[in-house]
Amino acid sequence: MKTIKNTLLALLLTLGWLNTNAQEIQYFRQAGYDGLNVFETKKDNNVEFEKVKIRVGGDFAIQFQAVDHSNDANNLAAIGGNVNLPTANLNFDVQLADGVRMHLRTFLSSRHHNETWVKGGHIQMDRLNFIKQDFLKNIMDVTTIRIGVDQLNYGDAHFRRSDNAMAIYNPFVGNYLMDSYTVEPFIEINVQPKDYIFVAGISNGLLNPTVDQTITSRSTGAILGEKDLKVTFYGKLGIDRQVNEALRVRLTGSFISESGYNNGDHLYSGDRAGSRYYNIFNANIGGNLAGSGDFSGRFTPGFKNNASYQINPFIQYKGLEFFGIYETSKGNRIEGDEKGSFTQLGTELLYRFGEQGQFYVAGRYNSVNGNEGYASGTTKPNDQKITRTNIGAGWFMTKNVLVKAEYVKQSYNSDTSVWSNILSGAEMNGLVVEAVISF
Repeated sequence: MKTIKNTLLALLLTLGWLNTNAQEIQYFRQAGYDGLNVFETKKDNNVEFEKVKIRVGGDFAIQFQAVDHSNDANNLAAIGGNVNLPTANLNFDVQLADGVRMHLRTFLSSRHHNETWVKGGHIQMDRLNFIKQDFLKNIMDVTTIRIGVDQLNYGDAHFRRSDNAMAIYNPFVGNYLMDSYTVEPFIEINVQPKDYIFVAGISNGLLNPTVDQTITSRSTGAILGEKDLKVTFYGKLGIDRQVNEALRVRLTGSFISESGYNNGDHLYSGDRAGSRYYNIFNANIGGNLAGSGDFSGRFTPGFKNNASYQINPFIQYKGLEFFGIYETSKGNRIEGDEKGSFTQLGTELLYRFGEQGQFYVAGRYNSVNGNEGYASGTTKPNDQKITRTNIGAGWFMTKNVLVKAEYVKQSYNSDTSVWSNILSGAEMNGLVVEAVISF
């Protein structure tokens, strides 16, 4: 026991020494209040490189959830008000050279994985002075290169979502219903001349990269064939302009093409941390639980050759903020079937007030509507619809400590041609309070 205590003490002292002696990191989104409404890191920089610098950061989040749920079959498992398992992240950001930094995030605890595991990381290059002083300076003055196994820069919603315990940028507790977030090997080029944004990237489309391309039977282990693996392409075009001191306007459009049948369905199922609303829509059937488990309340189209588009307006006028999503996902689940399509709409309206803008009130409406792919010659299934409404408020007690509360309501239509009986007419509503620390 004494050895364990000494080891923990040494670790804490080491982390404290690293944070105390680390200077600011170049081209870096600050954790906490100062990182709000930051999307792609800008090319402005006032931090001089002196030596290798290490910044150790962390995130912690805990919720109190008091939500009720119901469905047409009246077979949902009982839930009540209580505290959920806390989540935590450990973050390393290392300034390796002038304009070159590494980011690494580890999930210490998450809903879906209680054990510690590496979420992902990448290297970001905003200068190429390690090749030669001022190498391609005019190009690199507006260009950023990112390479790694990490989050793809598709759409703008991922800049505001909760990434496990990193929930301080999200004004609400939950993420969007159709949560476009995936961690894959990628190479990405981001060009920002003046107020414009151009992003181009490629990925191998795999959550767990491997050279193995055989398809084997789970029951017998027999080889069934070779995987259909194709390159994923994605990109973004946009403008982000500070019109005057009070008004900022941003508008972007993104696309992603995941055309492989064995690596083209991860965009909406790439988050392995689990959903933010715990234990909802799980049914008690014969004494056994059934449902979507750790990902309850979210929606995944499940298309194997997915093509998605997302448009995001963002307007900030003094303390008032508006953020929106218009997104479509098209594809099929079985090769040869007619393609299906789902459309997501999202609107957020938020007002920050207080002497330092430390308080806010906010509302969000989110819906997904559409139908899945179907076999040729069969009847097209009826459209399905999910809606969610959030009304909330928050208080930044300090720049790195946020407390937020929300009322949330989510409902599914009663048509069971696609939804299982569990989700037929399902609804949940109630109060969730979340405390977040990020540094």
